[in-house]
Amino acid sequence: MGKLIYLDNASTTYPKPEAVYQAMEEAGRKLGVNMGRGSYHLAQKAFQMAEDARKRICQLVQGNPTAKAIFTPSATIACNQVLGGLRWKAGDVVYVTPFEHNAVMRVLHALQAQYGFYIEELAVDAGTLEMDKEKIRHQFLRNPPAVLVMSHVSNVTGAILPFQEIAAMAEKYQATVVVDGSQALGVVPVCLKNTFVDFYIFAGHKALYGPMGIGGYVDNSGKTLKPVLFGGTGSDSLSLEMGQDGIRMYEPGSMNVVAIAGLLAAVGEAGMGGERWLQEEQRLRQRLLEKLSRIPEITVYPPTGQPSVGIVSFNIEGYQAQEVGILLDEEYHIAVRTGYHCAPLIHKYLKDGQYGGTVRVSIGRFTAEEELAYLAGALQEIAVG
Repeated sequence: MGKLIYLDNASTTYPKPEAVYQAMEEAGRKLGVNMGRGSYHLAQKAFQMAEDARKRICQLVQGNPTAKAIFTPSATIACNQVLGGLRWKAGDVVYVTPFEHNAVMRVLHALQAQYGFYIEELAVDAGTLEMDKEKIRHQFLRNPPAVLVMSHVSNVTGAILPFQEIAAMAEKYQATVVVDGSQALGVVPVCLKNTFVDFYIFAGHKALYGPMGIGGYVDNSGKTLKPVLFGGTGSDSLSLEMGQDGIRMYEPGSMNVVAIAGLLAAVGEAGMGGERWLQEEQRLRQRLLEKLSRIPEITVYPPTGQPSVGIVSFNIEGYQAQEVGILLDEEYHIAVRTGYHCAPLIHKYLKDGQYGGTVRVSIGRFTAEEELAYLAGALQEIAVG
């Protein structure tokens, strides 16, 4: 195949639906003003577009009636705002899964040095990497959680984690529950209504198939966070204190109107797909796993039989992961991701240090089955030298 085969969708989905490109061009030409910062009609029109995007996000996650969406430049900034905005105390215990991204772990590491809380990993089965709920129950009993942070989907293995069940286990301790849905929202159906999830973080440019430059979180509980970003909000401008008027206190500075317009279009596309997007990813993933199972030199990492999105991590005997990625790019025009994928905790279970991490294939909405067949053929050639 002469064209690029793009299989790095867990990093950034590409391409985007045509509706996203069109919405962004339209907004850049006709709505490119500072939304809500003026009394003139165009500023109010941009503001209403953003309000529509907030409403659609809350509908997509099926949040509680009082849920509200806060926009940030990325999911990483959202993690900083949510985790940094909690009211930590020395001695608090925060639980994380071994699947967490550095957008969570580096934030917690920095906050731990400041506040003196403890970070504990939730128990998993070392073989299957499934969450060990019975052991987790004992962990909570021994050291009650103040905060629980969970990925909805692992960006390394593709596993869909049972965050609702574990959030319910943490509720008896009145823990604050934060879910990182960066790899999930837009592909995996989400229902936050009547759950114990307080904050659900999302990334526009990943599973939602929106643009870069926009992400955020859904406040599903009404808990008040301390502001960690400061600046102009377009209101109460004579005061040097950040206002206390809801969403605006968490969105200082000029918002990315063009990216929000793209996000609004992307959410509309995601809503039309329903469970179909996930089912197709799972079907293609299974086809790829069947092909890889015929190549003895390849080790595929779990999960292989658990609920997952279209992510597969593997290695080829005799090669560093990065070497495989370079060969796929230069010889076969296939784009994959290699290394440790910004997830520092999971690799002790994968035991992939000798390979320098894993080769990660991430299937997307526009991946064709014949592209995966071509990938498997390329991997077969690489494996046999």
